[in-house]
Amino acid sequence: MDSIKSDGGVDTTRRRLLIASIGVLGAGGVGMFASALVDNMNPGLAVDALGEPIDVDVSKIEPGQLIVAQWKKKPVWILHRTAKMLETLSDPGLLKRLKDPNSRANQQPAARYVNGNYRAIKPDLFVAVALCTHMQCVPDYRPAPHSVTSWWYGGFHCPCHGSTYDFSARVFEGSPAPLNIPVPPYYWRSATVVRIGEGGSQGTFKNWTPAIW
Repeated sequence: MDSIKSDGGVDTTRRRLLIASIGVLGAGGVGMFASALVDNMNPGLAVDALGEPIDVDVSKIEPGQLIVAQWKKKPVWILHRTAKMLETLSDPGLLKRLKDPNSRANQQPAARYVNGNYRAIKPDLFVAVALCTHMQCVPDYRPAPHSVTSWWYGGFHCPCHGSTYDFSARVFEGSPAPLNIPVPPYYWRSATVVRIGEGGSQGTFKNWTPAIW
């Protein structure tokens, strides 16, 4: 079981993530999956603070790999989910443990951003704002089962207060976090470039905010 910080550590955790790559913990034969902070296609911080959209090229993300971009000064995950990860999202045993399995709460800008259990426009490419809905710590990416729980397939685990999420960033019962991690407005400009902060024909969503970041 991971140790839990008593002081919350919100600012320290977020700052550490934004200036360095995420360390990804694997298990069994999964091994280590690379993570990266993506900024080569992002606008300057002054523009980013205004909520202008950013473009991210995902062509080099391998299955199982997570990268981190930045939009509105918030870290954004882009996870290339494997077939096994996608399979776990429909497991009946997992679904009954989730607080909001159907993503009914206001944690995404429009219904079309939720594609059933995948919470994604493209099932294998998941986009989410990387902030726990409890106290805005940045959860760790766990690509394989881990000792956090005996039944957990893997997903995301908050190091601050122990909230756990599946590979669609849906929060489990028993977690301090009340809601699923938010999915930002985005659309695919091409097969390999995602625009975050704009919803295509639905507008830029500059003023959109979820119920809880």
